[in-house]
Amino acid sequence: MNLSTKYNINNVQNIYHNLSPAVLVEHALKTEPSRLMASGALLVETGKYTGRSPKDRFIVDEEGVSEKIAWGKENVKISQEKFELIYSKISQYLSNRERIYVFDGFAGADERYSLSIRVINEYASQNLFMHNMLIRPTATQLEKFNEQFTIICAPGLKLDAKECGINSEAAIIISFSRKLVLIVGSKYGGEMKKSVFSVMNYVLPLKGVLGMHCSANMALDGSGDTALFFGLSGTGKTTLSASPDRGLIGDDEHGWSDKGIFNIEGGCYAKCINLSKEGEPEIYAAIRHGSVVENVIVDEDTREPDYSDKSLTENTRVSYPIDFIPNKVVPGVGKHPRTIVFLSADAFGVLPPVAKLTKEQAMYYFVSGYTSKVAGTERGIVDPVCTFSTCFGSPFLPLASEVYAKMLGEKIEEFGTDVYLINTGWTGGQYGVGKRMSLKATRAIVSAAVSGKLAKVEYETEPFFGLNIPKSCDDVDDSILNPRNAWADKSEYDKTANKLAGLFEENFRKYADMPSEIVNAGPKSK
Repeated sequence: MNLSTKYNINNVQNIYHNLSPAVLVEHALKTEPSRLMASGALLVETGKYTGRSPKDRFIVDEEGVSEKIAWGKENVKISQEKFELIYSKISQYLSNRERIYVFDGFAGADERYSLSIRVINEYASQNLFMHNMLIRPTATQLEKFNEQFTIICAPGLKLDAKECGINSEAAIIISFSRKLVLIVGSKYGGEMKKSVFSVMNYVLPLKGVLGMHCSANMALDGSGDTALFFGLSGTGKTTLSASPDRGLIGDDEHGWSDKGIFNIEGGCYAKCINLSKEGEPEIYAAIRHGSVVENVIVDEDTREPDYSDKSLTENTRVSYPIDFIPNKVVPGVGKHPRTIVFLSADAFGVLPPVAKLTKEQAMYYFVSGYTSKVAGTERGIVDPVCTFSTCFGSPFLPLASEVYAKMLGEKIEEFGTDVYLINTGWTGGQYGVGKRMSLKATRAIVSAAVSGKLAKVEYETEPFFGLNIPKSCDDVDDSILNPRNAWADKSEYDKTANKLAGLFEENFRKYADMPSEIVNAGPKSK
């Protein structure tokens, strides 16, 4: 393989192309500070960057592209001149390396919308990471492979921020015209994964396909009944979509076309913090030879992991191919979803355990992407903190939010999809007063939603958010379904609900171009 002509990477002694996982592990152990865990998984430390670095992410300001991008704090411009400067530096850095690793794979299980992606890596461990995360080609596909996008990743290169017009020694830059992604200075695998997702969220909508930051599963009874789960970190997206009686299509990134939904990825990238065999057996069992584990602490003698240890980071992760999951759906495609679930861990304790949304409400809560987190307890006082992420994935959406919201609304209407907002957070009071919604109750709600039973019960409308809440749900205590009933102090509930409604309104003011019917579907503070 000649990298010099196309990528200006010269004089590399050894270029390794689509090596097997076993060989990549051997190379990593010989050439990197990595080691094997007792399970056989490859353990690496990612150094300074143990998570994504959003302030170091840029999109090149290019003719024919710039007018499509929703520029702002998530999508930050960099000039073509600075891009070319950084490209020359990464090419020079990788030139004369002793070895370079190349993986050719695909994003998108629906072949009509699949994107062929070449990944060029400095490290074998990162090449194995992308071997897991992309859809792996057959021998025939590899022979005929013609890359449509290329990711070049050089974590060992540190840039001069002032010279390069960036914010630090690291940079993640997408050029849609050049069809290139440059990743410099960070060894965190998630930068490669989410760069692919960002590219797909630009490419797919231009073809009439909605890109979605969600998990997806399918009934195993032959019906092909499909459900989608949207939710930010800590809402239970992975846990609730992993069900022994349903097949996993994918855990994080999907497209929705005129034929149905499809997995963008070929693997999973799961959190490891506090992982247990009992709590998440599928993920636990997937940590074996061929998987790549990031920043987990292991015992020096036994090499057994301590998943509760967050001394390096709380964002410990594992990458593995979806083949490691027993209930996987291969190929990763499904019918149009009958059910969509938006998961929010509401620490204010005022959202209902479940609400059935109208199309307009679905678009509103999709755009809002709400959950809440718990603030620090320095003085023993804990207040909920709102988190809003546009379309449950704002860092990865190059186009305007209304593009994605409009497409979702059209598909919900066309295919008659039921949409539910499910609160996996607190009930009976806000954090520190109420209690966390029981996983048993939430699982029962999810089961009733995806089976279609919840669409047939009687509903009532609550006043602050205008949400339709069921009066009954199988295997769930009716007394918690209306959140106000679960609070001992009703006036405090009213006050807190009004506060959260106001925060929703304040957040939505930034969507000035959103149609009025969507704006009016949101909560109204009093």
